[in-house]
Formats: sequence, C-alpha cells, structure tokens
Amino acid sequence: MNLKKYEAVFILDIRKVDDEGEAFSKEFAGLINGLGGAMHESVSMGRKQFAREIGKRKAGIYWNYIFSLETEKTDDIRKKFMLDERVVRNLVIQYDRPE
Repeated sequence: MNLKKYEAVFILDIRKVDDEGEAFSKEFAGLINGLGGAMHESVSMGRKQFAREIGKRKAGIYWNYIFSLETEKTDDIRKKFMLDERVVRNLVIQYDRPE
C-alpha cells in the first residue's frame, strides 16, 4: 500500500451548512479513514467573500485538509463531492511542502 500525502481545500455553501462545516469535516475525515487513509490536519479558514459570485453565492466557508491516501482513491473523493450540494468548489492536490 503506497500512501501519498495530499492537500484538499473545500468551499462550503453557507446556506447549506449549519455549524461552520464541523459536521462536514468529521464526515470527510471518516471518508478518508474508510478508504484506508489517514487524516493529518483539518483547519477551518472561516468565511470569506468571493472576488466574483459563484452561482449567486457571494461568500463561502473554507476548509483545508491534509491527509494520506492511495493515489487511485483520490478520484473517489472528487466524484463523491462533485454532486454534494454543500460543496461550492473543491481542490485536491499532492502535498509538496517541505517538512
């Protein structure tokens, strides 16, 4: 099993999330663990205004995650949250910051 480190940023819809994204964050951590990965860090970056509206939304709640997962399984994450109405945007990239 070859785990690589990834970073993901999610922008959550303020109208669809009640608790600033805490429940979503726990669900995401559960998904990573369920796929055989490990969650290293999950940080709420708070509410931020968008430079341009995204689908009539003017702001969102930003969350940053750092986790380890098999490369093939990152597509499962992208597919799962592509259709989730709580997620405005998401980005999953390989983590390459020096330790």
